[in-house]
Amino acid sequence: MSTPNHGARPPNLRHPLKVARGLGSAKDGTGHFLTQRVTAIALVFLTLYVVGLVLSLIGSDFATVRARVGHPVNATLLIAFLIANFWHAKLGLQVIIEDYVHTAGRYTVLQLFVVFACWIAGLASVLAVVRVMLGP
Repeated sequence: MSTPNHGARPPNLRHPLKVARGLGSAKDGTGHFLTQRVTAIALVFLTLYVVGLVLSLIGSDFATVRARVGHPVNATLLIAFLIANFWHAKLGLQVIIEDYVHTAGRYTVLQLFVVFACWIAGLASVLAVVRVMLGP
């Protein structure tokens, strides 16, 4: 004999796996986590290098800066710093948006804005290094 269900919610008959499947892919989180950690570790060393380079160029004229930035090792490490920096920023901002924005429209707009802003700023920064490297 069953008891009447007076206004209570009906029991959830869906299997927990079926409920969880609608929450998104469980295959991408590890890659995102590892990429964020790898870029963070790379940025520790690249930031030390860039700060040292910038400090060594204080008071230098444009020709000296151009010669130092134009050296293949310096240009490569500067560009690696910029790419790692904007990639790490994009990953971090993506996590913040995922955690704190719960409206679908705002979520989509903000995610697209972050991707677009990081790509544009990263591209502009890399082109600035290339321009300094190649001269006026």
